[in-house]
Amino acid sequence: MLEIRSLTKSYGARAALAGVDLSIAAGQFVALLGPNGAGKSTLFQVLTGLFAADQGEVVVAGHSLRTAAVRALAHIGVVFQQMSLDLDLSVRRNLQFHADLHGLPRSVARERIAEGCASAGIAADLDRAVRELSGGNRRKVELVRALLHRPAVLLMDEPTVGLDPKSRRDLLAAVRADVATRGTCVLWATHLVEEAEAASRVIVLHRGRLLADGTPAAVAQALGGPGLEEAFIRATQAPVATTS
Repeated sequence: MLEIRSLTKSYGARAALAGVDLSIAAGQFVALLGPNGAGKSTLFQVLTGLFAADQGEVVVAGHSLRTAAVRALAHIGVVFQQMSLDLDLSVRRNLQFHADLHGLPRSVARERIAEGCASAGIAADLDRAVRELSGGNRRKVELVRALLHRPAVLLMDEPTVGLDPKSRRDLLAAVRADVATRGTCVLWATHLVEEAEAASRVIVLHRGRLLADGTPAAVAQALGGPGLEEAFIRATQAPVATTS
């Protein structure tokens, strides 16, 4: 569902992404683990069309982001690290606006908004202004919004930053439920090892390069640590020479 080939992006002399290759199939929940400054947000900005890559190719559900951007982006849902809701609009109006942008018929949009909010436990908040909601519930609104058009690929850019443990757990559970029911392909960026350990596949990104890719246990072994956390700390504190 998502293919990234030799992706390169630089800011002046600094390479934020240095030849990244990655492929994710339908139904996979993949944790993209990296410290601050690893290139995770740059990767997401390229994948969502906000930045253009210097070199390389991104293919989403068979559509090239370079040559068929509208078709490719139509298959992507995203929750950015920074909140992107209109605080003064109600939950319902925020979601309806997004549905309109995707061209969803109003009847379909109403049904999906009600269904999504009920599943997320925020149905009672539909007519409240977003600014009245807790941080965790705002994130739930953003997840419902990201899934309204039934994307094949869901991108989550450090979505639990600033959330309490219960809100983080609830958000993870909601995403996993969508993977289970619709076979969504999820790329979940995080710098929290405990979130990555819950994934079936972990990709470690450091200074724009992929260091390891596999199960949490396999990644720990590849990076030379007894557990994922220690291996991750060791690998990201050392100079990067080559891509593993």
